[in-house]
Amino acid sequence: MTERITYKDAGVDVELADRMIGSLTDRIKRTFRPEVLGKFGGFAALVRPDWHRYESPLLVSTTDGVGTKLKIAFLTGIHDTVGIDLVAMSVNDLIVCGAEPLFFLDYFATGGIDPQTYQSVISGIAHGCEEANCSLVGGETAEMPDFYQPGEYDLAGFCVGIVDEPRVLDGSKVQPGDVVLGLASTGLHSNGFSLVRKVLLERKAYPLDAVWPEFGRTLGEELLQPTAIYVKPIMGLLERVPVSAMAHITGGGFIGNIPRVVPESCSVVIRRDAWEIPPIFDVLKREAGLDDDEMFRTFNMGVGLVIIVPASQSQNAVDYLRTVDVRTWHIGDVIPREVGAQEISIV
Repeated sequence: MTERITYKDAGVDVELADRMIGSLTDRIKRTFRPEVLGKFGGFAALVRPDWHRYESPLLVSTTDGVGTKLKIAFLTGIHDTVGIDLVAMSVNDLIVCGAEPLFFLDYFATGGIDPQTYQSVISGIAHGCEEANCSLVGGETAEMPDFYQPGEYDLAGFCVGIVDEPRVLDGSKVQPGDVVLGLASTGLHSNGFSLVRKVLLERKAYPLDAVWPEFGRTLGEELLQPTAIYVKPIMGLLERVPVSAMAHITGGGFIGNIPRVVPESCSVVIRRDAWEIPPIFDVLKREAGLDDDEMFRTFNMGVGLVIIVPASQSQNAVDYLRTVDVRTWHIGDVIPREVGAQEISIV
């Protein structure tokens, strides 16, 4: 007689997954905007945007993950902040187009569900969606035994937003004389962690639970600071100030991201002494032996979002952002680009 082997015996506990999702239903529903239709838990989510608000509405979509920052979560057992990171990486990419986030979906993949870890991650995602005023309308939980190491998982996020076509920000409005503003990051955000781990954990073997005087907390807590979500401040700013362009400073740092929104007729000059660079970047520069060019090419250096505005509006923008508790600095300027000149220079 053939031995009976169930799906659960093979390592996939569907009932546990259903219980976990059910236990988070109320938490997830708190993220719902009025546009969300139908009940939670269907095969797909229905959203009816308020089309009448727009002259020529465009849907905008983004997707991203958290990358190897997840390795720090595995090592420390702190899992809620990476859920916030997951939302932040997508919604911050979306708002730089001038769009407002509408809804978000997540993908959580693991070898086997650990209830406490799962609840922490999904609760973090829900928290990030609330910060972004974005509905968490669904997702996918995938159990894949033997595919992931015990205690490990991967995350991906997907966001859809909306913008009126005349208000799209694509860099075409940028011109010489504009001012470059930098909005403070909360640390490393979610980029450069392969280098961070190589230097601090492998080469130097620093313990994650040791308190560092530079940070006032453990190294693990510093590295896991969640990515800032800029949605609400930026939505408010766009109603008050004409913005020429925005850039989310993620992988590629200043050098890889700011040129994406600068026309060929312009260059951007960044003054590195215009803001206070957080201690974590000084630590990495020292411990990895990196020069400034590599640092600005890899990390956000304490500036998570860059906004380019007309010079006449720069003070209004700074004043507003500071009233909503976003530290903001005048970090550079847009100048005419001469033949053969670089798109961006850091002086």
